[in-house]
Amino acid sequence: MKAFQDYYPENVAHCYGCGAHNAHGHRIKTYWDGEETVTHFNPEPYHTAIPGYVYGGLLASLVDCHSTGTAAAAMYRAAGREMDSEPAFRFVTGSLHVNYLKPTPMGPLEIRGRVKEIKGRKVVVESTVYAGGVATATGEVVAVQMPENFGR
Repeated sequence: MKAFQDYYPENVAHCYGCGAHNAHGHRIKTYWDGEETVTHFNPEPYHTAIPGYVYGGLLASLVDCHSTGTAAAAMYRAAGREMDSEPAFRFVTGSLHVNYLKPTPMGPLEIRGRVKEIKGRKVVVESTVYAGGVATATGEVVAVQMPENFGR
């Protein structure tokens, strides 16, 4: 099964968080899991805030890119279209709000998202970061659909 990010056209596949063409980025992969979306990510030692714990900026980045990918997939689903159909639905961040619930230990992370609202060119997504099954951060992203000529 292809991840949402595998459908991104060449011109918008360079994002630090989710772009397949960014050798130094996170290159996250997001999938549907029923009505939720899921991403798994393994932090590297350089993602450390203090020994044993993940840097908060990484968590914000994961929430951000997981949510914009979720927005694209949700828009395709709402339109009854396949993710490789044209014109492409791609989103940028209009706003990002993250709540840090507790320190996030190093180790495998799971990010789960749920679409809160689709309204015109905006999709609101709520995402939660889990470490060992425990929620450590939540976020809300207002994702805004990119114009077709953006990034060309």
